[in-house]
Amino acid sequence: MDAGAQREIIARLIEERREDFASLSRLLGKNAAYMQQFIKRGTPRRLSEEDRKTLARHFGINEQVLRGDRAVPEPRPSAGSLVPIVRFAVNASAGHGALQGEEARCPPIAFDSTWLKRLCSARPDDLSIIHVEGDSMIPTLADGDEIMVNRADATARLRDGIYVLRHEDTLLVKRLSLNPSTRKLTISSDNPAYPTWPECSPRNVDVIGRVVWSGRRIR
Repeated sequence: MDAGAQREIIARLIEERREDFASLSRLLGKNAAYMQQFIKRGTPRRLSEEDRKTLARHFGINEQVLRGDRAVPEPRPSAGSLVPIVRFAVNASAGHGALQGEEARCPPIAFDSTWLKRLCSARPDDLSIIHVEGDSMIPTLADGDEIMVNRADATARLRDGIYVLRHEDTLLVKRLSLNPSTRKLTISSDNPAYPTWPECSPRNVDVIGRVVWSGRRIR
């Protein structure tokens, strides 16, 4: 096993998927600096088999690729066709409705299949696009932005990131941070003018999915 190649592959995946070291470390049940030390300092020298499998599942790739064996070809998505992703006429942070229902459908947006595979490992049927309303996630997300939500990446795989939540009849887009010790969530807005809810039980949070992409009109 080539440990240097393993670090290079994981570092590239982190950059391509817009992941961060701390979230991946927590995914593995390690301290927040674990992955950064592995990539930048080579400590530990190699990842355990279990950690490799966990990362491979997370990135949606063959576990053999993460062995760092340069003789194993990395998967290359086939050149692509356009994949339509359904859009819904509902807003995150204000508005009623859900991510399903024919009455709420809008014309889809088509994305290159290769680009989608690099963005996330979800099936196209698990992806939806909705609008952001309000300023609670400024500067990350602005009023009128369109966001792509991976509904397959919800409660079972919670980690630090931006998610769409349902509270009663309202959809909210918020940043979630998972405490690795208590496994409790902190729900916050990127706009400091809005309140933060610390130490929430995941069982009491209705997570629709993880936000994996946003599009914004330039004004």
